[in-house]
Order: sequence, then structure tokens, then C-alpha cells
Amino acid sequence: MKAVLQRVSSAKVTVEGKITGQTGPGLLVLLGVGRGDTAAEAELLADKTAGLRVFEDDAGKMNRSLLDVLGGALVISNFTLYADVSHGRRPSFLEAAPPEQAKKLYEHFCRVLSAKGVPVETGVFGADMQVSLVNDGPITIQLNTDVWLKKKEKSQEETP
Repeated sequence: MKAVLQRVSSAKVTVEGKITGQTGPGLLVLLGVGRGDTAAEAELLADKTAGLRVFEDDAGKMNRSLLDVLGGALVISNFTLYADVSHGRRPSFLEAAPPEQAKKLYEHFCRVLSAKGVPVETGVFGADMQVSLVNDGPITIQLNTDVWLKKKEKSQEETP
């Protein structure tokens, strides 16, 4: 799974002229699901999202998490995070999960993040959405469970 997290002072998503989700201070999460992704990866990503220290403490250092600042999350499904532009000029999305699988894992991610105590709002899965935000910082972080799992596998291979 892949996610792009943006620290925001506010964010909202509109579908057909109606606001379907919004948050005040917190994170805008663009979430992409890949073909081989699992519920365990959604849980790992939700845990990392809730605990990532990207909010400033009293000393001005990024030392607080979404949970620490009682922030919310606006989670938007975004298969285009799996765009492959290595051939030609038109993106290929073959690595993105099929809609049925992606929707289940997107919803699972949202449930897990919410269960951790983060207020979660969403867009509409598969809809044409307009997202607006006020990026705070700007702080934008990319998360990718594929990278984490490969590093974990490599370290296990190197351990005798």
C-alpha cells in the first residue's frame, strides 16, 4: 500500500457539489492499494499514520503524532499512486488493485485508523472527487509498505 500524508490546517472533499468529508487540523491521506496488498499492510499503514510524529511540540520540533494533537484524518482513495510512467507518456495502472480488493482494504485502513482514536472522514470510493486543502508547513510524507516489507525481508536474510 502507498499513502501520501499531508499535514493540513483544514481539508475537504466534494463529490457532485456536496462535501462528503472534511477535517480541521490533522492529515489528508491519499491512499493507494496495490494488487498484492493485504489487511496486515493496511493495519501497518494505519498504525504508522496514527503515530507518525509530524506535528510540532512546544519547542517547535516535529515530535507529536496525530493522536497527540487530537487531529483528524481525511482519507481519500487514490489508485493513481500506483501509476507506472516508465514506458511512454500515458500512465499504466496495472499495479493498482482491482476496485473490489482496493475498496475492502481502503475501508479496513479507515476502520483501523478510527479504532486507534483518530476521527476519520472519507471521500466516496471510486467517485470523481474534488479535494481542497490548506497544507500546513508544507509537510508531505510518502509511505510505502512494499519498501518496509522488502527492508524487513532483507534484514532477516542477513541475520544468521
